[in-house]
Amino acid sequence: MNNNDIFKKLRVALQLRDDQIVEILQLVDFRISKAELGAFFRNEDHPNFVECGDQVLRNFLNGLVIHLRGTKENPKNPTEVIKSHKAENGVKNIEEKGKKQEERKPFVKSSSNQKAPFKKKPASKPKFQEKKPEKKIEIVEKVKYNNGKNKKS
Repeated sequence: MNNNDIFKKLRVALQLRDDQIVEILQLVDFRISKAELGAFFRNEDHPNFVECGDQVLRNFLNGLVIHLRGTKENPKNPTEVIKSHKAENGVKNIEEKGKKQEERKPFVKSSSNQKAPFKKKPASKPKFQEKKPEKKIEIVEKVKYNNGKNKKS
């Protein structure tokens, strides 16, 4: 495993977004942009892939310790911090789902007395009537097989 793989696995395991990782790196006075950070998480065959250096990973791990545990003066409980990440990500997903459901219009069955809430269809072109074939033409002769030998009957 290289540094990029370790960085990716920590990001997924702790459910961190790019902006949260930037904030964690700023805790140890290491500045990096989201674009530079995104280059670490690309596939190795991608043209904009950048290999994560030891310095970046070391600073991220040191910042992660401060982020999860806090400082001596202001200690934190790591499990609560991780739960807050899950809650932030979960609330965002739930809000997005709620917005999508609000945009949808509910389906209403129309009875004979009510008009359907749907728009009228534009005038359609006249349908062409297909001609039905009068007789089916058999191309292959009927053959009877007896004991694997082909005999016409």
